[in-house]
Amino acid sequence: MINELYFEQFPELETDRILLRKLDLSHTAAMQSNRKDEKVMRYMDSDLHLTLKNSENFITENLEMYATKKGLFWALIDKVSNNYIGDFSFWNIDSKNSRTEIGYLLSPQFWGKGLMKEAMLALFNFGFKELNLHSFEANINPANEKSRSVLLSVGFRKEAYFKENYYFNGKYLDSEIYSLLQPDFINSTT
Repeated sequence: MINELYFEQFPELETDRILLRKLDLSHTAAMQSNRKDEKVMRYMDSDLHLTLKNSENFITENLEMYATKKGLFWALIDKVSNNYIGDFSFWNIDSKNSRTEIGYLLSPQFWGKGLMKEAMLALFNFGFKELNLHSFEANINPANEKSRSVLLSVGFRKEAYFKENYYFNGKYLDSEIYSLLQPDFINSTT
């Protein structure tokens, strides 16, 4: 079963270069800057945040998900500048099956520096050891090679390829599903 203690006190985590804090409305402008960027959103298969209100609504929805014990949403904070550089979520938490889907985004100026992998290792370690999750799921656009690469680097395995299962922006899109099981992660990091 999921350790519900973390829905009473939000878990703040830290890596060598990143602070992982609860996402809140103070991150609205920085989030909107990322999520209005077509380069950042290219493979997200969701609407651009063209206004601050779009990001404010997105954050509010995720705070409600936390309040109902369905998700955790972190802001990734660069330790050097103390600025928001991205976000990471455990969402659609399935308590019965100890499983959650993940979502993540990083500001383009931080791409290629190993920061997302660093954040993932800390978050998955927390998820497995503290939150008592058994598995993580990631659903990516098959063209997103960077996302696939980082998932594989931390132990995810491809489980499925769905043809035209997602309708977005007037098109049916394909999806790849990846999974990370607790025993596989623990064994790969010890």
